[in-house]
Amino acid sequence: MSANERVQFKNPETMPPTFGYTNVVESRSARTIYISGQVPLNKEGQLVGTGDLAAQTRQVFENIKSALDAAEVSFDDVVKLTFFLTDISQMQTVREIRDQYINTVNPPASSAVEVRKLIREDILIEIEAIAVGN
Repeated sequence: MSANERVQFKNPETMPPTFGYTNVVESRSARTIYISGQVPLNKEGQLVGTGDLAAQTRQVFENIKSALDAAEVSFDDVVKLTFFLTDISQMQTVREIRDQYINTVNPPASSAVEVRKLIREDILIEIEAIAVGN
């Protein structure tokens, strides 16, 4: 089954317009990979980008990339991203970095939530992902 048969990206005209995400992503006969929420810690467990949302976001996407690599899939296979930010007004910064990683032609379904705090006071963002593969 080809990638086009395995996953379909849909934005029905009866739903609101999207901005960098897809309203409906349908997966058929595929292996599902769930990636735990990733925070901006490097492989040594050190925080990357103290007080810098852009640097933290980039590290989170690199962590997700490593997880995808471990599952032998790529960002093209990501069907859902969930963002947790301590300041949702900074979402544009996150989107700019996100678009350097995801398939912007068929972007994944997406949710963004502002939270009071994450697992540490100095962490500004956490992202979880779902991918599908063969």
